[in-house]
Amino acid sequence: MPSAPPPGCPAHEPLYGDGFASDPGAVYRRLRTKGPTAPVELAPGVRARLVTSYAAALHVLRSPETFAKDPRRWNDLADGTVPMDSPVVPMMMYRPNALFTDGEEHRRLRGAITDSLARIEPNTLRGYVERSADTLIDRFAPTGEADLLGEYAQVLPLLVFNHLFGCPADYGVRLVEGMSGIFDGVDAEKANELLTNTLIELVELKRARPGHDVTSWLLAHPAQLADDEMVHTLVVLMGAGTEPQQNLIANSLRLLLSDDRFAGSLAGGSLPVEDSLDEVLWTDPPLANYAVHYPKHDVVYEGTLLRAGEPLVVSLAAANTDPALSSDQRAGNRAHLAWSAGPHNCPAQSEGRLIAAVAVEKLLDRLPDVELAVPVGELQWRPGPFHRALAELPVTFPPTAVSASAAEGVPMPRSGPVPEYPRPA
Repeated sequence: MPSAPPPGCPAHEPLYGDGFASDPGAVYRRLRTKGPTAPVELAPGVRARLVTSYAAALHVLRSPETFAKDPRRWNDLADGTVPMDSPVVPMMMYRPNALFTDGEEHRRLRGAITDSLARIEPNTLRGYVERSADTLIDRFAPTGEADLLGEYAQVLPLLVFNHLFGCPADYGVRLVEGMSGIFDGVDAEKANELLTNTLIELVELKRARPGHDVTSWLLAHPAQLADDEMVHTLVVLMGAGTEPQQNLIANSLRLLLSDDRFAGSLAGGSLPVEDSLDEVLWTDPPLANYAVHYPKHDVVYEGTLLRAGEPLVVSLAAANTDPALSSDQRAGNRAHLAWSAGPHNCPAQSEGRLIAAVAVEKLLDRLPDVELAVPVGELQWRPGPFHRALAELPVTFPPTAVSASAAEGVPMPRSGPVPEYPRPA
């Protein structure tokens, strides 16, 4: 149960537990009645303000002169009000990477990311996603049933991540376990330790044996990332490339299989995958509440005092569904905030969207008669304040035979040679 607020303090709406997970929209509607920002509790005793309006979200995301990303400004963590073993701390604490820094430090760290991601060839990435998808589908196609979350949406980003980052398979399993634990807030401190230690091993491996992968390109970049910067840059890339990616795939498949606006056209051979992605990114973004900022000084916004050092969590989901938005036309509309906005917007939007689109297209192409195994209303959502994540996505379909060589594995195409960056003087 959430702790009671002190006398005279407005109640803080909890963003954790099964109630919030099952119907976050109801919570956002209640919070909107309190203004564009409202008091919430991210975990027991962890208080913040949630930004629920689209205009306020853009204001926060695009005003780095007023709102900082560095969580070393977080007063309640600094003074011990929030203990380090709180389940949300691994998602919010300072790490020396582009997500949690500002100004010139942020530009240096982000530059290493964008330059390295730019070396990924889209056609090579598409081919690898297709082959990975085929390999996974081949494993369950003959059975006539599957959990498209655990057997497909969750595993596919892992395969892609292992390839792009030159990550041995056993490392990848540990990394996803660690990242999932952090998002769920279940023994998050232990999960963070597993994640960090595995990435330290990966950095040591790639320093000794660089290859044709993003990890090696980051190591070779003129930004000259220190070991701790390398580890925590990989944390932010891992965070964006696994948990939210699997949720985008699974949530899009759920929509296509349950919403008549989309499901009705599947049988006719028209696969409105791009439209479904737009709909999910607007209404059910895989990272629902995050983009945490800290006012640099006390500031009044729309009549509400935002205190310096108080976490200001942007609800990308609530902002996208703000009733004040004049249009509900979402197909082809990329003005949503699912990728955030401003200087800290997601640097891998095109890659993330490509992976999700190919994953969904391939599944529906291979299994055109796939159906949900339970009514859509019975699907369960994983609790947690930050993500919008299904617990499972059970489906049935006519069993399909596959070739004997189907499960032999996925080839590892290269994205290009290790670059020779000029070193700064």
